Amino acid sequence: MRPILQWIASVMLALAPCLPMLAAAVPPPVELVDVYHGGVELSRYWVSEKFDGVRGYWDGHRLLTREGTVVRVPAWFTRNWPDTPLDGELWAGYGRFERASAIVRSADADDPAWHAISYRVFDLPAEAGNFDARVPAIRRVVAAIGDPWVVAVRQFHVADDAQLKAALQRVLDRGGEGLVLHRGDVPYRAGRGAGLLKLKPYEDAEAKVVAIHPGHGRLQGLMGSIKVRTPAGRRFSIGSGFSDDDRAHPPAIGSWVTYRFNGRTNSGLPRFARFLRRRPGGPPPEVVASDATNAPAQP
Repeated sequence: MRPILQWIASVMLALAPCLPMLAAAVPPPVELVDVYHGGVELSRYWVSEKFDGVRGYWDGHRLLTREGTVVRVPAWFTRNWPDTPLDGELWAGYGRFERASAIVRSADADDPAWHAISYRVFDLPAEAGNFDARVPAIRRVVAAIGDPWVVAVRQFHVADDAQLKAALQRVLDRGGEGLVLHRGDVPYRAGRGAGLLKLKPYEDAEAKVVAIHPGHGRLQGLMGSIKVRTPAGRRFSIGSGFSDDDRAHPPAIGSWVTYRFNGRTNSGLPRFARFLRRRPGGPPPEVVASDATNAPAQP
């Protein structure tokens, strides 16, 4: 073997344990959620709890994140799963998103921490028919899998806004983040406009960190705020929502964060924006897709 080929082979062998998390596949064709603003015919929608975990798309052979990264998962976790796609959330419990993210993105497929993860199945991407037909199919598929860590997300109906608000409050009271409304008469469609809405007591979105501003007074020597840029190119600062550890070790310039806000100003900027968490895995898939679409042609 030529020296250069030997060197390449040795490098590939050394990186082999990490390759599944380093190699990003094409993002799976998942449905994306729009924000619920009222004014819809609630009788046409199924309602479910929105679990704050990591989106997990099973393509029949591999488990992928929403960005398309292959998850290194213990063999026992997916041993009984079907060869047809599943869409769900990898969840570690209320208030444990960071823990779920760390486990899912770990290069150690044998990490015993996976025993703390459940897979909450909320759709069957390849199943024919509308969501009304897919709801009982989800229950059948999950029952056939038979693993206690694989759970069909409960789907239910509400009669009016009062019942919807009451359901939201029950979820919030137990530490949840909100609800998802799914129109019953639509097939599984990738992207937005798939009849999928989220209802939370606040809105959230992603933005890229473009600058870090030092703190003053009590925050002397720490980060005071960050300046971010949205996918639409709008810039603004976020100065609240950070823990002391976040301020001592702020998000890196070029990284992505998730922030909360309450509506928008007349100029379209987020109102009362505050830091929620760092976004692992880079920009949202729709930003990657947009960048690829708008990229200049290669010579």
